Formats: sequence, C-alpha cells, structure tokens
Amino acid sequence: MVAAEAHPISGPPGRDGRVMPGEADPRPIDSGHFRSVLGRFCSGITVVAALGDEGPVGFTCQSFFSVSLDPPLVAFSVAHTSTSYPRLKHAPAFCVNVLGSDQAGHSQVLSSKDPDKWAKVGWTEGAAGAAVRVHGALAWIDCVPWAEYSAGDHTIVVAKVLDLAADLGKDPLLYFNREYRRLHPDGMQA
Repeated sequence: MVAAEAHPISGPPGRDGRVMPGEADPRPIDSGHFRSVLGRFCSGITVVAALGDEGPVGFTCQSFFSVSLDPPLVAFSVAHTSTSYPRLKHAPAFCVNVLGSDQAGHSQVLSSKDPDKWAKVGWTEGAAGAAVRVHGALAWIDCVPWAEYSAGDHTIVVAKVLDLAADLGKDPLLYFNREYRRLHPDGMQA
C-alpha cells in the first residue's frame, strides 16, 4: 500500500484548525460530547474483509465513502488500535460489504472479539480469492489497496475498486444515535 502525505487545508488564515497569533485557544472538545453530536449523522454499516493466513479477517466500519469515479476509488477509516486491520492490510484484495437491514446480527458478531466469529457468518471468496464477501450483503465492493493517510487516532484507507454489485431490492442497515435503524417503510419519495 502506498503511504501518502496529508496536505493541510488551504483557506483564510486561522480557518484550517491552527491557532493564529493573537487568537484564543479553541476550547477542548470532550470525547463523549463529540461522539454524541456525531452520532446524529446516520450512516450505513459495512464489513471490510479479506482472507488472511488463518482464514477470513475483517471488521465492521461505518466510516465508508466513495472518493473518485476515475479511477473508481472508495475509502474508509480505521482506528490505530484495530487488531483486524493490521492482519488485513497486506492482503492483495479485500471486500467492503454493505450490510442489509436484516443483518444487524452479522454486524454484532463481526464487531466482537469472538475468535470464531467467521464460523457464524456465511461468506465466499471474492476477487483473486483474497476478498471475503458476506452472504446476503446489500452490496459488495472488491478492492485493492491504493493509499493510506494518518489522521489523528485513525488511518484513512483509500482503495481502488475491482468489481462491485448490489441487491437493488434490499434496504440498508443504518446506524444512528448508537442504535441500528431501518428505513421507514413510508419513506419520502423524490
């Protein structure tokens, strides 16, 4: 994986997060308050997975997003304390599985420290026999590593998409305010 250097955001002086001479220090942000406020952003749940030396390895992740159409790139962030990512990061390919509304149980099992968690979730091999696709996922995206960026206590991983597919008749598993959620059956129509 290529390590890339992060570049500071350009803009008016003092607007990039740095304290400028003569400015007051910004108030410290309480981590509990930070989580509470950011928990109001609804996200999907993904499982990033690959085949390691001893079988499937992966983790649940809600910080997943598209990056580029040309080339097709996606990204996710993972905590520096992750024990799964170091075992996955050198795989030749991995899969980002977007969980469906009926897969909250998969998310709970795969986010646990259970050493037999992959025996409890159906899966199959994806790209080049290295990616792990979760059975019944709403969508799967087979990827190869592209770049990594250190960002505070997390790493932002950018990946190039090799192949992808989705079940267009299925709804996503959502996460909001520290709880799994589903789309409202009478959701807004455009």
